[in-house]
Amino acid sequence: MLKTGMKAARTLLFLVCSAVLVWSQAVEVVPPLTAGNVSRLAALLPLPGQSATLLEKRPSLSTVGLQTRVLRVGGSPEALYQVIVSASKGVRAPYDPRLGITEEEYRQYLVFQSVLASTGRTLRLPLTRDGVRMVFGNTSGLNGVLEGVSINLRTGEMRGPEGYSALPTLVPPSTAPDRVLDVRSGFQWKVIGSDATAGNGVKGTLNLLELGSGLIVLNYTRTSMINRKLAEGEIIVGYER
Repeated sequence: MLKTGMKAARTLLFLVCSAVLVWSQAVEVVPPLTAGNVSRLAALLPLPGQSATLLEKRPSLSTVGLQTRVLRVGGSPEALYQVIVSASKGVRAPYDPRLGITEEEYRQYLVFQSVLASTGRTLRLPLTRDGVRMVFGNTSGLNGVLEGVSINLRTGEMRGPEGYSALPTLVPPSTAPDRVLDVRSGFQWKVIGSDATAGNGVKGTLNLLELGSGLIVLNYTRTSMINRKLAEGEIIVGYER
């Protein structure tokens, strides 16, 4: 009990400091969404009872940069192929000088990154409409992470159960060759706030992304405190509209 209380106190202090830092910085004002972006947001948000798949982050070896470098210096295609085969199994192959690069370069280029993968579990997203707001509920598998989060369908404003809100910013398409996700378009909300007296606070990021495959990914990561009760979590779901 003492350890839990100390952790909650440290978390609240962290949220307070984060809120003060954001407040003290010259933060760019988020412009309101245009009519076109409001329509786009509505088209990406899930429908009540939407069928979705639970996703998770898994480590994967990225070889994009390595392949480009080895081909540029004229390294051995056979040695490169062996590295790629091992990386596809999540194993880092031993350094091979035939690659034409130094061992230090090899370690720098062959790096682990997170990829999204299906857990094989599907669920129905619990959503209700309260006037112009869409409100998330909770169900098995969501672990309460989205419960009480709402989005205004006219303005895009997101509000959490902690009492703090944020407006969305546009997520540009991903064009980098080593991109983790092939993002076509999307929105992101960063919400932060705290009240030391009430013992409430939150620091969270909500992403709503449309991938090149047509899959829509909804991801919310947050550290939350309500009445000094700490809750941390992340949920990632994918669905099609």
